[in-house]
Amino acid sequence: MTNREILRAGVVGVGSMGSHHARVYNELPNVELVGVADADASRAESTANTYGTEAVPTEDLLDAVDVTSISVPTGYHHDVATSAMERDVSVLVEKPFVTDAEKGRDLIRMARDRGLTLQVGHIERFNPVVDVLADLLPDLDVIAVAARRLGPPVDRDGNDDIVMDLMIHDIDLVLSLVERDLEAVAAMSARGKDHVAAQLQFSGDVVGSLTASRVTQEKIRDLSITARDCLVHVDYMDQSVEIHRHSSPEYETEDGDVRFRHESVVERPSVDSGEPLKRELRSFVDAVREGEEPKVTGADGLRALSVAGQISDIATSRVHGEAEVNPSEVTTV
Repeated sequence: MTNREILRAGVVGVGSMGSHHARVYNELPNVELVGVADADASRAESTANTYGTEAVPTEDLLDAVDVTSISVPTGYHHDVATSAMERDVSVLVEKPFVTDAEKGRDLIRMARDRGLTLQVGHIERFNPVVDVLADLLPDLDVIAVAARRLGPPVDRDGNDDIVMDLMIHDIDLVLSLVERDLEAVAAMSARGKDHVAAQLQFSGDVVGSLTASRVTQEKIRDLSITARDCLVHVDYMDQSVEIHRHSSPEYETEDGDVRFRHESVVERPSVDSGEPLKRELRSFVDAVREGEEPKVTGADGLRALSVAGQISDIATSRVHGEAEVNPSEVTTV
């Protein structure tokens, strides 16, 4: 918790995602964007000029802020977050949280010991459609969850692990929605690292199916929940939700011919539209102000990282197969 009326914010790493963090901090009420830092000095200067702030070295920035987003390559997350928290700065660390679990546990312990907020940047949790899902789920007898994150090849470095880069969004979201023990993981890949499909087996006979691809020519970001009495379809990009209810099939006779008719009943709940990143950063600074647990904790980040690592290992191994999950490896902080 902080008693400061205006929170001083900074961003370390202003690439494609970090620059948007700078934009949003600059727009949030009662938040002052005091500076940005980046290994690329010209990029830092350009971002600073765009949002009327300063480009400064990382250590100087961390000395001047109350909160910071860390959007550098994952290998540097631990060191930058440690430097920030040593200065009593609360941090939002972009996904993937860290490169290995022990570094993540170290950051979680440090945040707890110093009374700081540590949030992991799983942005899809803040998509408005997820709020609608959260309201629906308690009344659903869930059987299966399927998520797709597909698109054409990207201009940036295509060597990023597609599971850690794309699928991890849906891993985190499915783990948060399906509140059951994860018992097994299976995965396969095609076109090298460019197309991965994974299957999750949860206790209570609930299954999950995740697909991430960089080789489809249509961009798709969606999730479907199959329940006992309905199918719920969510489109993250359109921020829309459709609930397909069971309807009674009928046979009717027309000119002596028997025809089958099955009419769909579709409900479309209203969704309060909004930019997920702005909702994410607003939630982060609110957690800092109130001293509350963030919506996406370090433990959440570690759990998603653990499952993503298993999927990646299985999908890229020479022999594809199924791996039993040790629940302690998934949940231990």
